[in-house]
Amino acid sequence: MQLNRFTDLALRVLMYLTHRDREQAVTISEIAERFAISRNHLVKVVHFMGQQGWLLTSRGKGGGLALAQPPEHYRLGGIIRTLEGNAALIDCATPPCALRQDCRLKSALDVGLQAFFTVLDGYSLRDIVASPTGEAIIRLHRQQNPPAAPDEATEG
Repeated sequence: MQLNRFTDLALRVLMYLTHRDREQAVTISEIAERFAISRNHLVKVVHFMGQQGWLLTSRGKGGGLALAQPPEHYRLGGIIRTLEGNAALIDCATPPCALRQDCRLKSALDVGLQAFFTVLDGYSLRDIVASPTGEAIIRLHRQQNPPAAPDEATEG
């Protein structure tokens, strides 16, 4: 199983927002620069996370992003379930599989997927930003001149 890019970006945003020792708000542009990712993609991710109630967002001068709850309230399994959807690992119906009626593969994969999410439910956002990740996030926050994101120069 591989998480999609949308999920990857969402997790990076959540992790980045756990660090809160400055006065100015964190912006989408800042996160895009720090992670060298597309601002356009990040806008979609942040919008979705705001709709889920995971982020507080404010527009305009001085606006930015913040976690809506303390990091320990975000469970990884629930976040990833929401971001990835609750789709099965395989679809035996499309195209129809000749083994579908007598195959145990799908049920084994379904059990494995549930175990995957159950393990991740044991971790909070606070857990995954523990040392050394937390220190790496602090270094990102303190960067003065990060590299430009791939499409940052073309946006107005």
